[in-house]
Amino acid sequence: MNVTIKDVAKAANVSVATVSRVLNGSANVSQESAKRVNDAIRELKYSPNFLGRNLRKCGTNRILVIQPSSEHSLYAKIIAGMQEEAEKAGFDIVTAISNGSTASESRQLDMLYNRTVDGAVLLGTSLDKDTINGIAENFNIALCCEGVHGANVLTVVVNDEAGGHDATKALLEKGHRRIAMISVQGDVISSTEREKGYKRALSEYGIEPREDYIWHGDYEYENAALAMKQFMSLEEKPTAVFAVSDNLAAGAIKQASEMGIKVGSELAVIGFDGITWCERFVPSISSVAQPCAEMGRLVAQKLIANMTEDNKDRQQYTLQHKVVLRESTGD
Repeated sequence: MNVTIKDVAKAANVSVATVSRVLNGSANVSQESAKRVNDAIRELKYSPNFLGRNLRKCGTNRILVIQPSSEHSLYAKIIAGMQEEAEKAGFDIVTAISNGSTASESRQLDMLYNRTVDGAVLLGTSLDKDTINGIAENFNIALCCEGVHGANVLTVVVNDEAGGHDATKALLEKGHRRIAMISVQGDVISSTEREKGYKRALSEYGIEPREDYIWHGDYEYENAALAMKQFMSLEEKPTAVFAVSDNLAAGAIKQASEMGIKVGSELAVIGFDGITWCERFVPSISSVAQPCAEMGRLVAQKLIANMTEDNKDRQQYTLQHKVVLRESTGD
């Protein structure tokens, strides 16, 4: 059965007029009522009749971008690319920061339900595949920079496994055989794939990965210091470190320097992302650079196209990374 606006009103215990006001973005609705309506819309998977083929006609020409943090210039470069492409089509970019909170992310995505924005791009999400796929049934949504296993939505990423492999191979080619890795815990696709690439590169050189050379923490700068203290307490200390983000690489370099270790000669460090200040850091940081602006332009282009198409593009687009070697690996 098709869900109607009356069904939504009944489930939310409000009038049909209130549901209509929420759908039209009216400010004349209490936050409590708006939340009940949006919860009911999600629960019933209600698709308002302004969606689909008529979306552009009734649209706002705004795209919501939700980023998990404001700390990384990686996201800023992706958003800049999105804005460049969006402006060509007469769209604006609206940004929000979830701080990794599922509740915040869900609340921000209410902008889709009340038609404040025409589409949304998630730059890393805490939502599961079922939630994302449910949203994608009725709304234009995309993932960028970080995918989700099983999510059947437009996705733009790099090959994280290949990137992790190439970062480790660069260290191996410099003669390093005791290579540690600073990763993150949990089921984060990018970090788990980069770890797979790290292990594959080691195996190609006949090296068995060591558990005590792999640190799982979080993405915070301070976490790298804990990792380095652990690595340098080992009898066989690593001569090189691969970190799954440039932020962690910077933290590792700072801690190594405080321990009197000369980064670039006594210890090699390489990160991942290619954020702006890698080349400004002292020593400058070697990194696997993601084509951030290109990723942003592509996801905006494909998402805007989806707004006028009956057959939605739900492909995963994988762009090419680049290993950039600098002072932190002795270059």
